[in-house]
Amino acid sequence: MPKHIGIAAVTSEGAALCYRTICQEGEAGSGYAHPEVTLHTLPLSNYMNAIEAEDWPTVGRLLLESAGKLARVGAAFAICPDNTAHQGLNLVRALSPLPWLHIAEEIASLASERGYRKVGLLGTGWLMEGPVYPVALSARGIACEIPERDVCQQISALIMDELVFGRFTASTREYFQQAIQVFERSGCEAVILGCTEIPLLIRAEDSVLPILDSTRTLARAALREAAA
Repeated sequence: MPKHIGIAAVTSEGAALCYRTICQEGEAGSGYAHPEVTLHTLPLSNYMNAIEAEDWPTVGRLLLESAGKLARVGAAFAICPDNTAHQGLNLVRALSPLPWLHIAEEIASLASERGYRKVGLLGTGWLMEGPVYPVALSARGIACEIPERDVCQQISALIMDELVFGRFTASTREYFQQAIQVFERSGCEAVILGCTEIPLLIRAEDSVLPILDSTRTLARAALREAAA
């Protein structure tokens, strides 16, 4: 029997894409037999109050609350389809009642497998300017670049004002594409879509660089772990 997957959700759009990927790709060729999945989410406001205050220990405690509930219903391990929240997860991972797959570690592994040595990173301001991806990527010898400060701020605003609420417009897509073009000119070999909603806006054909889709990469890692 595959292991029971626990999803500790933060934002709805990214968590829904992760859940759909697990179910749809888990069903492929197996007669609908994807692994058992349980998803738990606290109100997004609980997370945003802590994130906006950069209170990462509280973010971690919220994830532990979800992990405890997932453990009690039988999940074997947990994933969090929210990149920004991993700054809190890093502080509490050793205290968790469940083991976690780490979204940035999975992306770093994929980037290394593909031979990339320098990648661009898009996500919220907290994520782009935080330690989550630099730590995971540097462990694999991969350099990480982020946009200029004003572009970081605009991308973060677009994520929080539009993408998180399921709004995906042509003008926002064009803005993200322009940021990716800057990465290409500076020698990046790929771009990390480091917000779990960005893959709903930017597809492979929308980018001049190969994309590293954090949402689907985490979902596929969960499927591998469930089958192990």
